[in-house]
Amino acid sequence: MSAQLHQLLAQLDRPGATELVVATGRQVAVRIHSAYQTLTTSAVTFAQLMHLIRDTQLAGLVPTSEEVGDLVPIELDGRALRAQFIRQGADVLLRLEHRPAPQPPARPSPVPAAMSRGAAALDETASRPHGRTPPHGSAVNVPQIAVRPPGAAPASAPAPEPAEPTGLVDEPSVVPPALAALVAEARRRNATDLHLAANRPVLVRLVGELVALDPAPRTAADVEALVLPLLGPTRRRQLAERGYVDLAVDVPGGGRLRTNVSRQQGGLKGAFRLAVAAPPSLADLGMPAPVARVVEHHQGLVVIAGPSGHGKTTTLAALVDLLNRADPIHILTIEDPVEIIHPRHAAVVSQREVGRHTLSFAAALKASLREDPDVIVIGELRDRETVEIALTAAETGHLVLATMSTPSAAKTIDRLIDMFPPDDQSQVRASLGAALKAIVAQRLLPDAQGTGMVAAVELLVGVLALANLIRDNKLFQLPNLMQRGRAYGMVRLDDSLLELVRAGRLAEDVALRCADNKKELTAALHPPAAPAEPAKRSLFGRKDRE
Repeated sequence: MSAQLHQLLAQLDRPGATELVVATGRQVAVRIHSAYQTLTTSAVTFAQLMHLIRDTQLAGLVPTSEEVGDLVPIELDGRALRAQFIRQGADVLLRLEHRPAPQPPARPSPVPAAMSRGAAALDETASRPHGRTPPHGSAVNVPQIAVRPPGAAPASAPAPEPAEPTGLVDEPSVVPPALAALVAEARRRNATDLHLAANRPVLVRLVGELVALDPAPRTAADVEALVLPLLGPTRRRQLAERGYVDLAVDVPGGGRLRTNVSRQQGGLKGAFRLAVAAPPSLADLGMPAPVARVVEHHQGLVVIAGPSGHGKTTTLAALVDLLNRADPIHILTIEDPVEIIHPRHAAVVSQREVGRHTLSFAAALKASLREDPDVIVIGELRDRETVEIALTAAETGHLVLATMSTPSAAKTIDRLIDMFPPDDQSQVRASLGAALKAIVAQRLLPDAQGTGMVAAVELLVGVLALANLIRDNKLFQLPNLMQRGRAYGMVRLDDSLLELVRAGRLAEDVALRCADNKKELTAALHPPAAPAEPAKRSLFGRKDRE
């Protein structure tokens, strides 16, 4: 053990000391009672952190990807401690605290109490440029951490505990009355989205098209007055650092909004998705009857696919509502943000929001496997780590429901596999083929009357033949499989379009624009007339009269 680590650990012997924090991009600090006191004169780099913990048990605990680790019991310098690593992007935070005695170490909650402070240390440096991190154990010249002598006063006043943590946030939004009035008007017109942009009129999306709610453009100051009160101090800092922020807002009299605030040329922009008040039923959404059967599996992966803004979250909520009403099970949802609130029925539904209750989808998924879930619902499969954990959960006895922004079932499978490096794709194909139970790919189209939207659905069911196609990389045969798979409940997009046109719910030209095979759909809509039967002749050679 290095002399520096010995010197830092000695700080935990001070009266009232409960925690030692070493985070990249920050000064080393010790928590005494409820305040943090800095112990070093400069911020710690990743190389310095690795040099500090070399030749100790801590070196093997450093995560290689974004993760909120468990509190692990260790022995350091004759002290019984608990250590935890938190990694966010390129930043790493190490927490060391006294181990309770004589009780065994308690399992931490998925988001530890000190997570806000830890995430604050990471988020504060997330936007700083990082150089290449030298591999652990390589021969590099690592500068020593400048530790203040015991009892020496810091160069400046002791750093106070951050008042505005930038990790997990739970800040209430203040909804301006003018914004509430706009939302109420958008609801009255049955709009799905509301857009506020500097130097543009207020726009709403009606039947898939953006129309002006009023003709007068809003100035940049007007938009800021409507949007900025929704953001607390932490989210305003996120907006300044990232250029955007996502959150959910409850508007009095206007329901719940999925909100995105971003910066653009000329000022701020607010995009608001008007969520439904309660989970709808599949019948309300006009879904084919076979879609309801995708939640009858007790384990496996079900993906709701479709372009952005085509109702994937609403369909997912309808499937969760089916499970919620049917059985006394535990349903765990991970969303960004929580859009539709599920009421209490037969099941226990735990809804967690990224950024508010957990740092990321991957971190929440890792924790979810210890929370005794029966069904895990993922708001979106965004990256390789999330997909990898979702496949693991599906293979180990959980039913996993997720959404993905892909246009079709075939593209969904391709994208799931392409998230992994080529050397791993063979194993991923085998895992995906075994775990995949269904893909519901949908598109929202204007109805024949021009007053609403209808859903055209493609349903791919995870039969053995599909698993073989995925494993053998023969997805070009997928159209033939779906043609033969109607007996298993498979639905082709063109068949769904044909049924909608025949039922008078969809115009023919709209159906043809998004059909996979326009010639086949046209032939089905306009079958050739049967040839006229030749007239019968009598025995005397004359035509028989009718």
